[in-house]
Amino acid sequence: MSVSAVGFDLDYTLAVPTRDRETILSEAAAAAGAPPLTREAYLRAHQENLTRETRAPIFEALLDEHGSPVDPERVATAYRERITDAVVPVEGVEAMLAGLRTTYRVGLLTNGPVVAQEAKIDKLGWRDHFDTALVTGALPAGKPDERAFEALLDSLGTAPDETVYVGDSVHHDIAGAHDAGMLPVQVLGKGCDDPDPRAVAHIHHDDLPTALPELVADL
Repeated sequence: MSVSAVGFDLDYTLAVPTRDRETILSEAAAAAGAPPLTREAYLRAHQENLTRETRAPIFEALLDEHGSPVDPERVATAYRERITDAVVPVEGVEAMLAGLRTTYRVGLLTNGPVVAQEAKIDKLGWRDHFDTALVTGALPAGKPDERAFEALLDSLGTAPDETVYVGDSVHHDIAGAHDAGMLPVQVLGKGCDDPDPRAVAHIHHDDLPTALPELVADL
């Protein structure tokens, strides 16, 4: 069966921050009057709150660990404003998405709270770049749970074995898409995971806009 749809992860696949996220987190905590927060602790709390409306529950958990009285929503807002301001598209991906949509259904499935991820999509101006764009904050489960990928498939109206999913995380993207029966393509680059054998192909981040369309056409 030939490919009829391509799904994408957002962060570190199609878009990247212009500044280090640990620095952004530190700045947001300081601006909100919160104690110093580590990136590692943030990621753990984030993974446990993939189906939320905002990042407030994430920061509530972190602030509770420190016994801090600071309002979690205040920290969440400070972080969202900074990370949204810093996010930019990977060079060439907008033209790539437009080209893919002439032949395939194109979707987005991104982990995270609704307000945070939709703010990034709006900042990038990508509302019209996809046939469907799903944020796990509005779903029953986040990646790598199969239910997240099934929601993408339902929205695209395609079968798993005719749908490519492109992402950088072995745990969230490659394993999840593989378990859902899709065709995972792993994006490699600075800070990315090692090549995973469950991916049908591996593409370096810098080569994604030019290499992916040819790869998808050959699957």
